[in-house]
Amino acid sequence: MERIKSYYPYLAGIGMASIFGFSFMFTAMGLEVASPLELISYRFLLASIVITLLWAFGVIKLNYRGKDVKPLLLLSLAEPFIYFVFETYGIKYTSSSLSGLMIALIPVAVTILAVIFLNERPSLYQLLFILLSVAGVIFIIFMTGSEGGKSSLLGFLFLLGAVLSAAFYTILARKFSSVFSPIEITFVMMWFGAISFNILNLIEKVIRGDSLSSYFSSVANYKVLIPVLYLGILSSIVAYFLNNYALSKLPASQASVFANLTTVISIIAGVTIRHEVFYWYHVVGAIMILIGVWGTNYFGKAYEVKALSEEIH
Repeated sequence: MERIKSYYPYLAGIGMASIFGFSFMFTAMGLEVASPLELISYRFLLASIVITLLWAFGVIKLNYRGKDVKPLLLLSLAEPFIYFVFETYGIKYTSSSLSGLMIALIPVAVTILAVIFLNERPSLYQLLFILLSVAGVIFIIFMTGSEGGKSSLLGFLFLLGAVLSAAFYTILARKFSSVFSPIEITFVMMWFGAISFNILNLIEKVIRGDSLSSYFSSVANYKVLIPVLYLGILSSIVAYFLNNYALSKLPASQASVFANLTTVISIIAGVTIRHEVFYWYHVVGAIMILIGVWGTNYFGKAYEVKALSEEIH
């Protein structure tokens, strides 16, 4: 039984990556009708209501007694708030498949931020593979511009912001998982997102002079309703619970590797279902990025084992 339980974090990571992989496609679908802020605010409002109902009916247990929740507010500022602003606008100005490809850089960003904030020094091999991943992104951006692709530099910058905020979230979630359960972290994240994004959405509608009585008018369109249901329930509650569970059981560097599976699924979904164009230079850049991510994590584990061995001796 214990051996079976040891696989739970990996199964959680696979489930999380699969759900997130299709989320880019659903986000792109919703953006055909709704604005980025509308889609995000509807998503997290639904997620916060559903997770509160689960708590009210005793399906999930929460215990914040004697715990300082301020660190969770910092975590929630990184993700979902900053992350989803950047990700949604990034998808709007690029594509769901390219967005998923950029998200593969999260493990690389985690390694870089660990150097800055945790004083963890990468090995030479890690540094080389990090440069390979970065070169892959630069190659795609350069070729997109030179061949007149639809993706914009602004879109890539938004996605880069999403990658950095997700890396901050990964480090913080790993740190605070010793104090809070995965569902307690997820609960705060959903309500933080619901309150902050709906306030911004209200402000945007007032500035544009829109009637507040039509606040949810976009949801009547199935192209918005279906993405909101998928993103609000599966991507927000289920996937984030699985992600926080995986982070509570695995090192941040290992847990972040599941972003690779997210990338593969997002590309397949974008190309096959949404018929997005994936040029030859996207394939070359994708191979560079994924090899770079693999090498960063592979040699990161080897470096950790070597450092531990030296410490013991």
